[in-house]
Amino acid sequence: MAAGGGTDTETNEFSRLLAGHRVAAGLTQEELAAAAGVSLRALGDMERGRTRGPQRRTVRALAEALGLDRPQAEALDRAAQSGRPRGVRPGPASAGIPARPARSVPRQDTAGRRAAEQDLPELHAAELHAPGRNAFGQDAAGQDAPGADRPTAAPAETGQSALALPRDIADFTAREDALALLARLAEDERPTHPRVVLISGQPGLGKTSFALHAAHALAERFPDGQLSLDLGGMSAQPLPARDALGQVLRALGVADAAVPAGTEERAGLYRALVRDRRLVLVLDNAADEGQVRPLLPGSGPAVTIVTSRNVLPGLESVHRLSLDVLSPAEAAGLLARIAGRERIEAAPDATAELARLCGYLPLALRIAGQRLVARPQQPVAHLVRQLAAEENRLDLLETGDLAVRPAFELSYRRLPVESRLVLRRCALTAGKDFTAEIAAAYAGGSAARTELVLEQLVDAGLVQAATPDRYRLHDLVRLYAGERLAAEETAEELAEARTRAGRRILALAAEYGLRFDPDHAAEEPGTGGSAPAHLTEAAAWLEYEHPEWLAALHEAQRAGRYREVVDTAEAMHWFSDRLLSWGIWAEVFQLSVDAARAIGDTRVEAVHVNYLAWTYVTCLHRYQRGVELAAEGLELARAAGDREQQGWALTYLASGLRYLQRHREATDAFHRAADAFAEVDNRSAMIGRLVTLRGAANCLRESGRAEEAVESRRRALAGALELVERWSSPLIHLLAAMTAHELGLDRAALRRWPAAEKAYRQALVHFEAVGRPDSMTKTLTELGTALIEQGRPEEARELLTEALTDLSAEGPRSAGARH
Repeated sequence: MAAGGGTDTETNEFSRLLAGHRVAAGLTQEELAAAAGVSLRALGDMERGRTRGPQRRTVRALAEALGLDRPQAEALDRAAQSGRPRGVRPGPASAGIPARPARSVPRQDTAGRRAAEQDLPELHAAELHAPGRNAFGQDAAGQDAPGADRPTAAPAETGQSALALPRDIADFTAREDALALLARLAEDERPTHPRVVLISGQPGLGKTSFALHAAHALAERFPDGQLSLDLGGMSAQPLPARDALGQVLRALGVADAAVPAGTEERAGLYRALVRDRRLVLVLDNAADEGQVRPLLPGSGPAVTIVTSRNVLPGLESVHRLSLDVLSPAEAAGLLARIAGRERIEAAPDATAELARLCGYLPLALRIAGQRLVARPQQPVAHLVRQLAAEENRLDLLETGDLAVRPAFELSYRRLPVESRLVLRRCALTAGKDFTAEIAAAYAGGSAARTELVLEQLVDAGLVQAATPDRYRLHDLVRLYAGERLAAEETAEELAEARTRAGRRILALAAEYGLRFDPDHAAEEPGTGGSAPAHLTEAAAWLEYEHPEWLAALHEAQRAGRYREVVDTAEAMHWFSDRLLSWGIWAEVFQLSVDAARAIGDTRVEAVHVNYLAWTYVTCLHRYQRGVELAAEGLELARAAGDREQQGWALTYLASGLRYLQRHREATDAFHRAADAFAEVDNRSAMIGRLVTLRGAANCLRESGRAEEAVESRRRALAGALELVERWSSPLIHLLAAMTAHELGLDRAALRRWPAAEKAYRQALVHFEAVGRPDSMTKTLTELGTALIEQGRPEEARELLTEALTDLSAEGPRSAGARH
């Protein structure tokens, strides 16, 4: 007897009939399997007599694909029926092992289910697995088809009835690359290793929606079933692996009495059942690796899709898909599919801003779209205006049972106390991303320990890795962390954290800024033609962290820590030469001027008013205001009896007058500045004297006296090269580069193109020594002009292409020697 009651002869009769009809129809096994929607392996087993009594719906599908008439189909079904198990309803065999899996699996019903399912922001009706019929052969009214085999539905351990695989959502948008990856993985009919895909990411990215959409997309390739199980990872008590296995086994048709008691035994039975089955299993909302491992097949063609907010780093041999927020275009597309294309396309600017305020997060976008649907008369711009208020944004991103805040709350409450603190304090950072060092300044810990916690927060999906050593918070996570900060910490604790962090950050900024001071730079070893590593490190820190130290500067000013403000600006002023196009210098030096006045030190005030005058003349090109500030600085320096500051005030006054085309007054001011610097014996005054020579030469050239300008410039360049030999600091190289560049301009004005080319090439050597190729753009452009004038257009084209490439790669920053 065959297992379950059918004889071998009866089973062979079905195999003989099936194979005969296929040959008569002129079909290969592959063609019949595709037409009937069964796997090739299952069809081969039927024809070889290895399958005992396939279910009626499978036989019907085969008969239709073979084109059998009614008597032939009935004969095939009788042959199949004789091999089916007797004494039990079709479904679990007498040994407790099913002939074919069901299409669904019970989904856990826990108190935290809705909030944890914010990745799938709407409940769905049951999936229909055949036109007009569900997995049990029922029609839309829930009635059995005449004579249909209806499997016995075993009760789930939670006492809940089985739920069908949720339907696919009609407005699913984007994720094409991730779906294509899954499709490629599914192509192999006999994979070497079981295919497991882990989908991770922060709350609200649509991980569940994606997994279910993918399961539906793969359904035709996996006719043995598509199963879905919620593991309750974000609930207070996630579903244990043992209970999860019990639910899956019952969904596969294993009778209660045949379900083993232990987790390992259940896992073993599960692996045996799915070894040869082409099915898709969605394990949604996983808590950790230990919960998932027992549910993974050991071999076979099944595809397992796991979703989790955690990256589950200990899960071995899995394909990892980390979902990100949508692009602006994808976000607009999702809003259009939810709220209506005409409405969205009629307000493109408001839609773009709405998507930005939602952080391009699918859950937030869905909520915003649903709010628009519920308010058909409300313009998109009205919702944008409401969401623009940060204090109300998370309140507004809630509609019905969809909400952003609870999605974050579930993850936050599962964090250790230390991780919660670090996440909250990350909300105090000012930049779009930050280092562990900056986060540690606010959290009050060491950088090493804070980095470890940040990595744990990345694994938990609440912090994102921006680069290998920088982190960021999603905009909405930052708002949530700020809420927790206000709710869980006192005003005194926050003030202390800001003060401590501010002092730590400003001390670092001053330390790095002072590396560019000529007096400090003179103590460093020579560069040998390239910027020293300590300056490269300092420049990178000051540029990347400028939102942090600028915010700390404002905080120090508000707190009355004026000396810190002045000292930081003082340390920064030579570094400011490197980034003239930065818009922050007026802000920095206005703060330091205000702080100096609050201190009541006239000399310090003169210094910082001079820095502000330089900013208006050189960076902002607001020459008249620069002249006014320079005059104010000159009066303050005279009152303080400081000749060096009088020299700088006159230099900035002369520069402003020169740009205002008042060359005679400018030349006189440059000469007076040189006289003031001559009375001072320090490196800064030596640099000042060279700057005044350059300025006076510029006035000569612009007044039509280029020949005299060349002679004056040669003296300035000789002085700069002497300083390079003595100190060889990037600042001095920068001064030499600008002086040589200007000598090229002088010679070009006289149309002495070979001499101009020589000067420009000399400037490039010194620009290279500064390590800032973006500073060379103007020189490369002028050199190209000199080459064209000499009849060398191809060489000029190559050079100008290089200049354009440098400008595109480095951005629109510019630099030049101070003053």
